[in-house]
Amino acid sequence: MADAKVIPFDDDRSRSGGGARPARRRTGAGGSGRGDGSAAPVSALPGAQAPEQPGLLSDGSPETGAADGGSREPGPDAVEADRSPAGGWERRIAGGLAFLRRRVTGDYDVDEFGYDRELTDQVLMSALRPLADKYFRVEVKGIENIPSDGGALIVANHSGTLPLDGLMLQVAVHDNHPAERHLRLLAADLVFHLPVVNELARKAGHTLACAEDAQRLLETGEIVGVMPEGFKGIGKPFGERYKLQRFGRGGFVSTALRAGTPIVPCSIVGAEEIYPMIGNAKTLARLLGFPYFPITPTFPWLGPLGALPLPTKWTIQFGEPIPTDGYPPEAAEDPMLMFNLTDQVREQIQHTLYKLLVQRRSVFF
Repeated sequence: MADAKVIPFDDDRSRSGGGARPARRRTGAGGSGRGDGSAAPVSALPGAQAPEQPGLLSDGSPETGAADGGSREPGPDAVEADRSPAGGWERRIAGGLAFLRRRVTGDYDVDEFGYDRELTDQVLMSALRPLADKYFRVEVKGIENIPSDGGALIVANHSGTLPLDGLMLQVAVHDNHPAERHLRLLAADLVFHLPVVNELARKAGHTLACAEDAQRLLETGEIVGVMPEGFKGIGKPFGERYKLQRFGRGGFVSTALRAGTPIVPCSIVGAEEIYPMIGNAKTLARLLGFPYFPITPTFPWLGPLGALPLPTKWTIQFGEPIPTDGYPPEAAEDPMLMFNLTDQVREQIQHTLYKLLVQRRSVFF
């Protein structure tokens, strides 16, 4: 595997061959119909006899049956059957079969970045949700600080040896926001060099951590997530947990200024302890092309079992948004302004981390 190379987030140059692929819709063969999917009204033929109106029963109530076209409200027995476990399983099976049919026929949408919203909602999020809700028991605070519409840049700390914090952040935003917004994460190029992981990351809406992609997403009204610490944060020793590393040269601030979108600081507590990194096999990391090769109290000593994360209790808090739409267009080129805003975001995240750690009763509870 080639050595991992991280493209700086504040590098504004275009990527080679970086022409945007137009959004496309995968469609299979199908019959013609109305564009809105509704059935066209049926008119009676000239001279045809009008359908017979339902008569009245002896008590004066309208007669029911085939004449009413089955439009009457379902009775108590039908409602009870629909609420029964068997009815619920039937609906799930029908929904699953419809999903498989769309995947086989290609009748689904994929945007220019390769994001497959249906697959993310139906499969990827469903697979990650038990990990967030039951295993890490993620508690979310300040979700109201994420706007209901329009673009926003979420800036979070990065930790945990493996990037599970980004995935849990994605679930937290979608499942707790009233508008069920989707988080588009910016990832290092190493993610897109790994087999299988590359395709899943694209399908889940992740894209390369460069200013060009980030600005396009923000300008189209997406919620974008970035973790400026990068490998310095996720691969730091356990003794430096919850101490933020350098945020770079403020590339994420420049991007937010150009798009005119708010910056939402985010603090994640609990991810530092899932893989306590007590050592780094640098020689093995160079051979494998990784930025580091972690040694923990359980890995590699326990083999595959040692790769299981510890079930720590997580808290994700979103801070007050920092607006950027009040700055002039040339502000994105002001290095002093970018430095001040970057420092403001970093201090807010660090202060919230310390506050959450003081409030935490235990690593696991």
